[in-house]
Amino acid sequence: MKLTLKIWRQKNADDPGRMVPYELDDVSPDMSFLEMLDVLNERLIVEGEDPVAFDHDCREGICGMCSLVIDGTPHGPQQATTTCQLHMRHFKDGDVITIEPWRAAAFPVIKDLVVDRSAFDRIIQAGGYVSAPTGSAPEAASIPVPQADAHAAFDAATCIGCGACVAACPNASAMLFTAAKITHLGLMPQGQPERYGRVTAMVAQMDAEGFGGCTNTGECTAVCPKGIPFETISRLNADLLKATRKAS
Repeated sequence: MKLTLKIWRQKNADDPGRMVPYELDDVSPDMSFLEMLDVLNERLIVEGEDPVAFDHDCREGICGMCSLVIDGTPHGPQQATTTCQLHMRHFKDGDVITIEPWRAAAFPVIKDLVVDRSAFDRIIQAGGYVSAPTGSAPEAASIPVPQADAHAAFDAATCIGCGACVAACPNASAMLFTAAKITHLGLMPQGQPERYGRVTAMVAQMDAEGFGGCTNTGECTAVCPKGIPFETISRLNADLLKATRKAS
């Protein structure tokens, strides 16, 4: 395939940035999207140009590093798929593809397509943990957990923290991410001691990082590569309301 790539290039956080077009020939439909960018970068290096900076690590849809907005959609056109698992067969010969970084004030651009997502780390540090005694692991069945709670907790725990929810939200809200981290701990017996302090601290940190407010548009869950359900936000709001009442 022959493609035209319009890629956001930005030298550093102070650079205004711009879209730069690149022509790429002989793209195999079996390439992943990141492999296609690797081919472009190899050509740029040979030509003495600066390669396009983009985040990647596992390339198996696990780590959440591959943060690209492709034709206006975080992670691209294939639903429930990370950028690294998106293949070029989902595009057509002659396509013009626009590639941008996550757009959010809380995710400042470092270079080109790389953004600083350490705000997520600070939200986790504010309360995304449980207090548990050290020592040998307890017997798996020693603490009964209702099946429905176990399934809901597992669904929330699949969040990989990629930030697609923030990039898709018109308010750049981090509610889906924060709710997923709060929900998967709050539904487990081990997470009960810190349950209400956790939601208060994590939501406060989310607000302090400059993320926008949630207005229930649902764009977040539509682009989430792990399909985190929208109900997790309802659980966060319920816990936050209970925490507020307990504190008053």
